[in-house]
Amino acid sequence: MARASLRENLVAAAVQQFHAHGYAATGVKDITDAAGAPKGSFYNHFESKEALAVVALDRYGAGRRLDGLRDTSVAPLARLRQHFEFLRDESIGADFTRGCLVGDLAVEVADHSEAVRETARKSFEEWMDALAFAIAEAQQAGDVAKTVDSSTLARFVLSAWEGALISARADRSARAFEAFFTIVFGVLLR
Repeated sequence: MARASLRENLVAAAVQQFHAHGYAATGVKDITDAAGAPKGSFYNHFESKEALAVVALDRYGAGRRLDGLRDTSVAPLARLRQHFEFLRDESIGADFTRGCLVGDLAVEVADHSEAVRETARKSFEEWMDALAFAIAEAQQAGDVAKTVDSSTLARFVLSAWEGALISARADRSARAFEAFFTIVFGVLLR
């Protein structure tokens, strides 16, 4: 198996460090130490910590399993539930210490970095599009009412999920996730 490149190691370390500690609390040295790289090598691959944050957001987004929301071999509501169950289980597995990196950096950095703000916006847009795809299919199948368009529902569901993550972290419990699943799948997407 090929060895990961130094650049790939830096990106993976940045995702982990930003996710665990936030943008401001993570220095370039933290990232290079986590990647097992000399600090000077960082600037051979990235212009700045901000430039690396943009790449880290893209990498994190690639791991959110959005493609599963478009898998037409699985019933649309099952896809949606599986997606959020995966994310819930990931949060529980981290003992409620991690939220969504996109949401975290959008809150922490977006007011100070146009590049990070725009990347977070695009990440949310891509996520909403994938959710809307599955919701629209559920509406076409008659499983979800058509009283609200799929894009609006997707935006609301994603906003509710981001709020549930924050609440779960504050409570260090799954109560917010239980409420999310009860309302989203028991009331909203019926």
